[in-house]
Amino acid sequence: MARVELVMPKMGESIMEATILKWRKKPGDSIELDEPVLDIATDKVDSEVPSPVAGTLVEILFQENDVVPINKVIAILETEASNAQPTASPAVSQPAASNGASENVSVPYVPTPAASSPQPANSGSGRFYSPLVKTIAKQEQISIAELDALPGSGQDGRVTKKDILAYVLNRGQAPQMPQPVAQTPAAPVPPPAVSVSGAVEIVEMDRMRKLIADHMVMSKHTSPHVTSFVEVDVTNLVNWRNSIKDKFKKQYGENITFTPIFVEAIARAIREFPMINCSVDGTRILVKKDINIGMAAALPSGNLIVPVIKNADYLNLAGLTKTVNDLANRARQNQLKPEEIQGGTFTLTNVGTFGNVMGTPIINQPQVAIMAVGAIRKKPAVLETEYGDVIAVRQMMFLSMSYDHRVVDGMLGGSFLRKVADFLEAFDPNRPI
Repeated sequence: MARVELVMPKMGESIMEATILKWRKKPGDSIELDEPVLDIATDKVDSEVPSPVAGTLVEILFQENDVVPINKVIAILETEASNAQPTASPAVSQPAASNGASENVSVPYVPTPAASSPQPANSGSGRFYSPLVKTIAKQEQISIAELDALPGSGQDGRVTKKDILAYVLNRGQAPQMPQPVAQTPAAPVPPPAVSVSGAVEIVEMDRMRKLIADHMVMSKHTSPHVTSFVEVDVTNLVNWRNSIKDKFKKQYGENITFTPIFVEAIARAIREFPMINCSVDGTRILVKKDINIGMAAALPSGNLIVPVIKNADYLNLAGLTKTVNDLANRARQNQLKPEEIQGGTFTLTNVGTFGNVMGTPIINQPQVAIMAVGAIRKKPAVLETEYGDVIAVRQMMFLSMSYDHRVVDGMLGGSFLRKVADFLEAFDPNRPI
């Protein structure tokens, strides 16, 4: 029988290692072709690793919770096929490079700053740092001297995203390293109180929640947030959807929700205000040509993930509906591929799902804006008619948008938000499906 090495697959451009979450098979178990052998996780996505051959699992080389570099042999399989060669699983294979695609990256539930190159960059001391680490260092004004002195937990002592974010959070409490510009250390944070009465349950954060926490703190630390609000009359939109949803389901086999309509309006507005579709690199503004809309989706665990609708401005409403439903369904089943949560240039989150009328969302770095849509509710509203003003019952909702005040001023942020509202209010109640 032929022996086949199962290797840790490459999950994306900037990913150099992955954590083994769970072995689904144990030595001696039979395995079918493409049957999942183990679950792995990175700081971008969780995924299954299928078997490249049909055979038997002979040996496991790493245990659960071990962090393993990519392309490292993690298990040995035996197969009866004499010429069997391991191939990358479709579920975790590296996506082909797109022509001019935006270079943004997301964490499993929320996107992270993008790597501008798949190759790590070297410091003056010869130590290498990934583009993601260097981007965070630049944003946090961390010098090369500090990076060189920072211990790393990655392969060959490499500084990982987790290492540098932990350093940022504890920077004020640790002894200060030599820096070109003197900095005032932050006041030490007192340790959390511990219950001695047994009336407090201590729950350890899971891996996803830790990543969300790190990403949210980094975003607030990076971008000065401003949030604008606008109230929208969506009566025509609601009446149109209610009148066509059965016919739409019959014609396209998809349930139409409000989300694809919101995505359509946002994509149209971005075309008129392209500076909202950008990211910041030091003193440079990177304006993205692709309009890739991320949509925050809640998972059964309570965590979030942000799948991305690529080139949303090129999809009609039927295409947007199919894409939105597909991504949302597979997100809840933990079946998204790494490339499907990367490359977002703007994010939409629906706080109305939970009955909230508005929210102040945190920017999804390295983007510069995120929009929240609130619950649609019937309210009395003043209408201007040719016979004078009247009060009528209308379907109303709030839109809110948080934006990075480094590059998005009130005029741009407010105008963009108003344009989205205008598109929704001007929705054609006679629009064909």
